[in-house]
Amino acid sequence: MVSDREIEHYRQTGYLVVPDVLDADILARLRGALDTLVADAASVSSHTDVYDLEPGHTPAAPKVRRIKLPHTHTPVFWELANYRPMVAILEQLLGPSGVRLQSSKINLKAPHYGSPVEWHQDWAFYPHTNDDMLAVGVMLDDAFLENGPLLVVPGSHKGPTWDHHSDGYFCGAMDPTRKEVDFESAVPLTGKAGSMSFHHVRMVHGSAQNVSDKPRRLLLYEFSAGDAFPLMGIKDWEQYNRNLVSGTPINTPRIVPAPVRMPLPPAPFQGSIYENQTTAQNKYFERRGIAPDEKGREPAKV
Repeated sequence: MVSDREIEHYRQTGYLVVPDVLDADILARLRGALDTLVADAASVSSHTDVYDLEPGHTPAAPKVRRIKLPHTHTPVFWELANYRPMVAILEQLLGPSGVRLQSSKINLKAPHYGSPVEWHQDWAFYPHTNDDMLAVGVMLDDAFLENGPLLVVPGSHKGPTWDHHSDGYFCGAMDPTRKEVDFESAVPLTGKAGSMSFHHVRMVHGSAQNVSDKPRRLLLYEFSAGDAFPLMGIKDWEQYNRNLVSGTPINTPRIVPAPVRMPLPPAPFQGSIYENQTTAQNKYFERRGIAPDEKGREPAKV
C-alpha cells in the first residue's frame, strides 16, 4: 500500500517510485527466467513473437533489446502480474472498478549499449474510454542515471496528446524539433532492484542509451482500470476478462473525455516500439549520452 501523500504525488506529477516491492525470492526467479530467455535467443536470427533483437545480434553473440509479452509464455511473469503487493498499489491508483493487465514486455539495455526509446506517450498507442491507466516499471537491476533509466516529464500527463506520426503514418515518437515539451525538465526514475515505478498513460517519457558498465533490465506492465475499454476494439472478449487481476468483468465502460489521437494509419514497421520508431525523422537521443540530465540533477524522489 502507498500513503495518501504518495497518491497525491502521483496525481500531480504523473509518476511514483516505490522501493522494495519485490521480495528476494521472486526477484531471483524473475532474473533466472530472463537469463534463460536471453540464452535461448541464440536460436533465432531475426525478430520473432518473443524477441526483438538489437542491431548486431548473432546466434553466437545474442543481443536482445526486448522480450515481448513475457506473461503469456513464461509463468513467473504472469505470477508477478498478480503479485498482491503490486496489485494493492494499482487498486489505489486506478480506482474501484478493478485492474486489468493490458500488456507486458522486458526492455534490456546491455552495458555500453542498449537502444534508446524516443519520447512518447503510451496513450498514443492505445487510447481508451478513460485514462485511468498506467505502466509499472519493475526494476530487475539497480537503475541509475548512467544505465538508461526511464525518464519522465513531470506534469505532462495533464497536457495534450502529442502527434506521434511521421510522413502521415504513426511512428510512436514525438518530434523534438517541435519543442512542444521541455524535455530538459525530465527526471530519471531510479532505484534499487526490486523497486517499482508507476507512470500515468499520458506521461511523456523515454530513455537514453546505457553508457555504464552495468546492465539495465526493466520489466514493464501496462494496466488499466476495469472500466477503461480500448477504442481500437477488443479482439478476444474471454481473454480480455481473464486479464483482470482484480475486480469482476463488466460490459459498461466508463467514458471520460480525454485528448485522443488514433495510432492510424498504422506504423509501416510493426512488432515493437523500436520498430515503430525507425521511421521517426527527428530523434532526441541519437548521439546523446545520459541526456537530458547531463548536469547531474537528483533522481526522482517523493
